This record gives sequence, structure tokens and C-alpha cells, in this order.
Amino acid sequence: MKFSELWLREWVNPALDTEALETQLSLAGLEVDGCEPAAGQFSGVVVGEILAAEPHPNADKLQVCQVTDGEEEYQVVCGAPNARAGLKTAFAKVGSILPGDFKIKKAKLRQVESQGMLSSEKELGLSDNHEGIMELAEDATNGQDLRFYLNLNDAIFDVDLTPNRSDCLSIAGMAREVGVLNRARVNQPIFKRVPPTHDEQPQITLEAPHACPKYLGRIIKGVNIQAPTPIWMKEKLRRSGIRSLDPVVDVTNYVMLELGQPLHAFDKAQIQGGIRVRLAEDREKLVLLDGSELELTADTLVIADHSKALALAGIMGGEHSGCTENTQDILLEVAYFDPLALAGKARNYGLHTDASHRFERGVDFQVQERAMERATELLLDITGGEPGPVVEAVQADQLPTRPDVTLRKNRLEQLLAIRLPDEEVTDILTRLGLKVEDLGDAWQVQVPSYRFDISLEVDLIEEVARVYGYDKLPVKAPTASLLLQSQPEARITLRQLRSTLVARGYQEAVTYSFIDPKWSQAFDPDNTPLPLANPISTELSVMRTSLLPGLTKALVHNQKRQHPRVRLFESGLRFVQTPEGLIQEPMLAGLISGARLPEGWSNQDEAVDFFDLKGDLEALLELGGDSGSWQFKPAEHPALHPGQSAEVLCQQADGHWLSAGWLGALHPQLSKQLDVRGQALVFEIRLDSLQAGKLPRFKSLSRFPEMRRDLALLVDEGLPVGQLLQEAENQGGEWLQKVTLFDVYQGKGVPEGKKSLALGLTWQHPSRTLTDEEINAQVDQIVTAFSQGFAAELRS
Repeated sequence: MKFSELWLREWVNPALDTEALETQLSLAGLEVDGCEPAAGQFSGVVVGEILAAEPHPNADKLQVCQVTDGEEEYQVVCGAPNARAGLKTAFAKVGSILPGDFKIKKAKLRQVESQGMLSSEKELGLSDNHEGIMELAEDATNGQDLRFYLNLNDAIFDVDLTPNRSDCLSIAGMAREVGVLNRARVNQPIFKRVPPTHDEQPQITLEAPHACPKYLGRIIKGVNIQAPTPIWMKEKLRRSGIRSLDPVVDVTNYVMLELGQPLHAFDKAQIQGGIRVRLAEDREKLVLLDGSELELTADTLVIADHSKALALAGIMGGEHSGCTENTQDILLEVAYFDPLALAGKARNYGLHTDASHRFERGVDFQVQERAMERATELLLDITGGEPGPVVEAVQADQLPTRPDVTLRKNRLEQLLAIRLPDEEVTDILTRLGLKVEDLGDAWQVQVPSYRFDISLEVDLIEEVARVYGYDKLPVKAPTASLLLQSQPEARITLRQLRSTLVARGYQEAVTYSFIDPKWSQAFDPDNTPLPLANPISTELSVMRTSLLPGLTKALVHNQKRQHPRVRLFESGLRFVQTPEGLIQEPMLAGLISGARLPEGWSNQDEAVDFFDLKGDLEALLELGGDSGSWQFKPAEHPALHPGQSAEVLCQQADGHWLSAGWLGALHPQLSKQLDVRGQALVFEIRLDSLQAGKLPRFKSLSRFPEMRRDLALLVDEGLPVGQLLQEAENQGGEWLQKVTLFDVYQGKGVPEGKKSLALGLTWQHPSRTLTDEEINAQVDQIVTAFSQGFAAELRS
């Protein structure tokens, strides 16, 4: 927010210079981005009056003007299009010094002598306006120093307010803060209540009271919109970064800057029937004051009459209802709009206005009556006219409530590391405009309507610290007795899992937790994703139920940038909705695609396959020291290739097998849909299952020989070998040490539809040598189980 220092000092005038005031505001949390002079450095410029303006004899675009400073007359050559007899303007006499150390001297322009210069605002460093020379009020005194006449020995503060401090988006709010910080009296202007002089009233209907619970309207007849805006108002607007347009707009802008309440004036002649505050009809059209045409959505609040929309509520007025040079009667509106109803609406339409900036952050819901009277008073002083009665439409139960907040004294001392006297805390809160009641061990605080940012105890503590002075608070390091947390020895840390994958050539990826609903449906159609209330975009509008969409998107991104060999993994949460509520489940996912080995003279150009990924996942499972509690079961998943997918099962303490995740190749149709080049293989597994390890136990080495038997089996080619290995371990007895698959063969000598498996079984006893009879009995038991359970035959 920009404002004039002199304007602020009209309200409150602390014993501080400009630099000290700037520092004080920044230390109080109202950061000053910049402080610059209200005008450039110049001297010798006075108020001058053009007595006559004649065409230059030797130039079409120049005029020869006779100018007086109240004592003498001067001849000045001027090229400004608005130079005319009777105009009072800025006159730089010979010897004057303008910004940039430019000294005015006598000169001849096209053989005509010029004794000075008539100046524009840009030439004096007032603004960028150089369309013509300055136009001053008719009552300006000729010869008066321009710096004194316009009060140009002023500074313009540019304060960068945080979104929660909307109460300071006005001179009244800034003055209140300066008064509190300096224990200075705030001299608020006395606003008179303007009595009506006619009986005509606007008809106002609140059709969306949740968005606009309060709306005030007043008809003012016979305004002279051609009347000039006073120079003092123009200057205050200019120094606040607002250009003067006409007296009606200038007054509404002035009151907005003064009190923080945006206002708007309609041309009454353009209003049919009464005012309706309603939601827009879907695809309703509205042409704004800047000439742009909008197609409105159904959740947009508009100000309308009984036939059309007049304005985008709280943002900008409509072109066809705005005041023009022919306007005679106006309808002045002052309203309170709910911040949530207007949040983001201006941005959705590519707009940002001073009004929307304030309404989105919150406006005092009790200042509307005051703003109406202030604007009426100024309008009557400048444009004349006859005011009617103020009509107020209000839905009291929809207005905000400001519940009391309790501030505990011990909590204040704890957070500030200092015990402030109760009287000082009470004084600080009272000066902030809060009503305070001391309850002994706490204060009960009633929050005023303009402080939207105070609702919790910590908000009050922040206010006390801010006003007391952050620089006065003691520097005290927090102390606490912290005990080292015990770490389960059997637990596998995420760091170990990451290191293992990195050692196997993977790179860690971090993707968004919210994804495109289409991707969610493609990868996990069985789970309905949680939609975001305020998404960044439609492509990122739901929470992910799987980490695989993000990794696949990263793969496509890399492939399009000529990186065909990709190995990625990610650890993070997935969000699954259940009847019991939302579950946030830690997961670990990986993806591989491209060549098995990096390109090189000694490496063969072979693409990765299912078993490459399975081997990487098994390396993670081995970290837990209990690989026997894991199984891979062929199963189908909607996002995976039907013939190259498996469900990962984990054995629980009670012996039950639970699903822990999936691995396999992406479904060909899904790969084509997502523009994946080549084959991509993925896995996703619950992180808690991976991290549950098993402590190793010491076991002495046996001094007795091992006994080995090899079996050649004929089985169906579709039989998973893992089932045979598991059955061999179950039937092999307690001295069976290991089961090894050392050959798989299909071809000559093996019937079609069959495959030959060669298993090596090794036994060893810790305290004696096993006999052939014992081993043969175990082998017979295993062969019988294979024959009965899997129709396996010994191959001769």
C-alpha cells in the first residue's frame, strides 16, 4: 500500500522523522518496501497564469504565451496542447532548477524569445504524465511557490503488508498502528451525518446473503460530474498510486484509501428497477469498465438490476452502468462481501483491483455506514447535489462474529521469555482497540470488527511482542532435556533401502502428491481418489492412490529428452479413502526401462525384463534377513501386463499371508495411452512391510559333511517354480539346509507343454553324519509330495 506521509500525519503526528518512522513500521511487522520523495528536486517553480496564448509565427505546434507570476509578465514559448488563456499552471522562471540539475535559461525557439518554461508533471518528477502542462485550481495564488502550494516536501511510503493485515490497507489503519507504537493520539476527522433532502430510495434485495450480508445504497441527485476535483485530493490520490478521473470516482477512491472500505457509484439512469445482489447465471455476459467482456460462472457474485448484471461484486463495475459526463443522478453503494466468497474470483478472470485486494483479505463489517456518510459529504462539497436517505439491507446472522480470546499470563511469559507487567500488557491491548478484562491468571479479550487476524491466543501474544518491540525481547536459547530415542535393531531404515537402490543404479525421484484424475483412474481404478478443494490445475486435482503415475510421468519426461535408460524410485505417501476414513500409507515404488546395462563395448544391448526388476526387489527383501517370509504370486493388476505381473505377499506373525505390493510390466494399452516408449517395469510395496526385519541369531558351523541329492522333474510349463521350492522346504525335514534350482530345460526329449527342472537339495546335521537311509526317506517324501500336489514326474 502506498500513502503520503503528510496525509498520515494529519491523523497522527509522532515525534519521529521520516527515516525513524520507516524503521519503526518495519520493526512492527509492517515492512516498508520503499520511501521516496513526493516530487523531484526542483526550485524556483511558481504558480503562473497564462494571460494569452497565440500561435507561434514560425511553428505549427508551438504557442507564444503571456504568463504572469502576479508581479510581472513573461513571454514563454510552449508546445503543450492544453496551454490556453486563463489556465493556471507550473511556471519555471529563468534561473529555476528542475530535476536532473536542469537549469532554465533564456532561449529562442524558432526566432521567438522564451523567458521560462511551463512544466508538465513528468518534468517536475511528480508522475509519468507528460501529455500536457499541469493544470492547477483557479484559486491558486499567482507567484506562490509550487512546492509550498502542493505540499511537495513529502515522502511516499510503500508498505508491503502480509495478507492477514488487511486492517492496515487504509490511512485510518496505518494511523492506528503508528498511534499504538508511539503512544500518540490519533486525531480522526469528524464525519458529519448528512441528512436527506429528498425521499427517493433504492430497492435492494440480498439474494446471496452468505456472500453479501450487508449492502447500503443512497441516491444523490443533481451531481455535477464536470466539477474539478480539488488539488489536495488529486495529490493524495497521486501519492497513493491512483490517477484522478472524475470527482465521483476520485471520492470513492479517496474514501477507500482513507477508511479501507471500497465504494462504487452507478449511473442511476442506467438501473432498471432495484438492486439485486445475486449469483451470476451460468455463461452470463458482463462488459467491465475497462471494456473487457467476461463470461461469468455460476459461483460469481454480481450486482444486478432487474434485467442485467451491473458489476462484478467487489471487483469492478460494468461499463454500461458506470458514470459518464452526462450522469446527473448516482446510486452510491457501500457493501460488505465475505472474503471466502470473493477469494480467487478476480484472479480467475485475470483481474486484480484495489477493491478486490481489500475484500479478499477482509474489510471491517461495521465501517460501511461511516464510509457512506464520508463519501456523501465529500461529493456534496465537490459536485453538489441532493442526497436521499440511506437504505440498508442486512442479514445479521450472516455477518462475521468476533469471539472473545483468552490470553494466559504464564503462556505469554513462556513464549516471550520475559514477564511483562500486567498493566503494560493491558495498556498495549487497549491501545490496539481491544477490550480487555483481567481475570487474574489471564486476560479475556474482545476483538474489534476490523481485526480479522486475531482469533487465537498466539495472535494476541504476537501483538504484544510486536508493540512491545521485538528488539527489546531477551535473547534466550530454549532448553529441554531430550532423551535419545531407541531405534529397533531389526528395523530396516529408509536410508538403507535408498542406498541399496542407488547402489543398483536407481535415482530417487520426488513427484507431486496430487495427480491427474485420468492417470489415477488408469493406474488404480478400484480406489476413488480424494479430490482437492482448491487444486493448482485440473491436471493436479486429486490425491494419488499410487506412486506409479508420478514415476511413469517422470519416465515419459526423460524419454522425450533422449534418456532411454531410466531407473527411478520414490518413497512417499499414498492416500486411500476407506469407510473408516482417509489412510495415508507410506509406500516405496520403483521403475526401470531401457537397456539392462549402460552402453559400452563390453555390454550387450539387452532390454530389461521382469526378472531384472524382481532381482532388485529381492535385494531389498534380503535386507530384512527373512527372505523366507516373502512370496511372489502370479496375479493380475489393471495397470500391469496380464502375463508379467505378480502380487508380493508377506507372511505375518500368525502365519497368514497378506498382500504387501505388486510388481510387473506396465500394461501395453496403458503404455500406448501414456506414450511410453518400449517396455517399462514397475514395483510398489508397502514401506512398513519392507522395514520389518528379523534379528540374526548365532548358529555354529557343523563339522560334519553335507549330503546332496539332485532331482530332475517333469512338470507343467505353467507351474511356478517357487511353489515347488516352498513344498521341498516344507517336506525336507529340519536338517534340509537349502534347495537350489540349477537348470530349466525345454526342447528335445521333453514333451510339449512340459518343462524339466533340476533341483539340488542339501542336508547337514550339526552333531553327526546323516545316513543314506535318512536322506532317501526325505527324498521319497519330497517326491511323493511333488507327485500328489503338482503332478510332477521324475525324469529318467
